[in-house]
Amino acid sequence: MTGRGVDQILPRPCSPRLYERYVSSALDYVGLAECANGEIPEPATLSYIWGAALDEFERARPDVRIINLETSITHSETRFPKGVNYRMSPENAGCLLAAGVNCCALANNHILDWGRAGLLDTLDTLERLRIRTSGAGRNLAEAWAPAVFDIAGKGRALVYSCASVTSGAPLAWAAQPNAPGVALLPDSTERSVALIAGEISRERREADAVILSLHWGGNWGYDISEDERRFAHRLIDETRPAVLHCHSSHHPKGIEVYGNRLILYGCGDFLNDYEGISGYEEFRGDLALMYFVEIDATSGDLVALEMTPLRIRRFRLVRPPDDDIDWLRRTLDRESRKFGARVEAGPDGRFALSWSRTAA
Repeated sequence: MTGRGVDQILPRPCSPRLYERYVSSALDYVGLAECANGEIPEPATLSYIWGAALDEFERARPDVRIINLETSITHSETRFPKGVNYRMSPENAGCLLAAGVNCCALANNHILDWGRAGLLDTLDTLERLRIRTSGAGRNLAEAWAPAVFDIAGKGRALVYSCASVTSGAPLAWAAQPNAPGVALLPDSTERSVALIAGEISRERREADAVILSLHWGGNWGYDISEDERRFAHRLIDETRPAVLHCHSSHHPKGIEVYGNRLILYGCGDFLNDYEGISGYEEFRGDLALMYFVEIDATSGDLVALEMTPLRIRRFRLVRPPDDDIDWLRRTLDRESRKFGARVEAGPDGRFALSWSRTAA
C-alpha cells in the first residue's frame, strides 16, 4: 500500500486531505510512525521505501515481480464512500519502477477508492510506466484479461487477478461490458470456479504457467475456513494454476501445497502506513515476507519456495532482529503444518518450505 502516509513522504504527493472518522490528513499517519520509530526523511527518494528488499531482488533475480497494488494512483477527489480511501500521486508511481515491479494485480477492495476516474488514472499511469496489470480494466474483458509474460527459454507466465466480496470489495465495483471496474467474484461457489476456469481457458496455451491472484477474506486471524480451503482446492482442480496468490490479511497465513501447486492463503502486507496504530499487535502485522517461488517450466509444479522476512520501520523495509525472524518462522510453521507443509530455517535468516511431494 504505497498510498496515504507513504505517498506523503515521497517527492510529489497527493493532497493529504482524508475523509476518515478519526483522521483528516494523511500527514497524521507520518506523525504516528515517527512517534513510534523515529524521523522519516522527507522527501524520501522513490527507492527509499523498499530498503532491504532491493538487495533481495538483486540476489534472487526473479523472472517476474508481482505485487497486489492496494491503492489507487490518482489525484481524483471523487471518493467512494467507504470510510478509508487510499491513493498515491501518479508523480510518485515511479517508486514501483524503483523496485522493478513487472505486474500489479489490481483486483482488491481499494483500487476504486477514488471512483472510476481514479481507476482510469491508475491504469493510464501503469501503462505509461510499462507495468502490466490484471484484475481491473476499462471494461469487463480488460478486467479479466491476464498479464502475459514471455520468459526467454522458459515459456509464458499468465497472471490473473480477481477479488471476492468477502474482502470488502463492493458489488458495485464489478466491471461491466462497457464500464470500468474489477474482476469480481460474488461468492465462493462452483459458479465462481467455473467463471475463473472459463476466463483462463480463453488465453491459456499448453505449458503456460498461470498465477492466480485472489483478494479474499478478512484482515486478521489465522483461521482458514473449510469453505475457503475447498474453494482453493477446486480452483486448482479445475484451472491448475501454478500459484494461488491470496491476500487481504494484514499478516502472513498458512501455506499449502495441493496437487503440487502452491497455495499462499494470505501473504500479509508488504508495505503500509500502519506504524504507531494500536490493535492486533499479537499478529505482528509489521513483519512482512517476500515469496520467491520456483516453478517447473514444463509441468507448472512447485519446485521450491524461499521466503525472506522483513520488517516495516519508518515506512521502509528493513531486516528484522533474530527474535522476530524466529517468531515469524514458528508461527508460519504452526499454521502450515495444518496443511501438511513445514516452514524451516534457511541460510541468512530466510525460510524454506518443505512438503510431501506427490506423483504427477
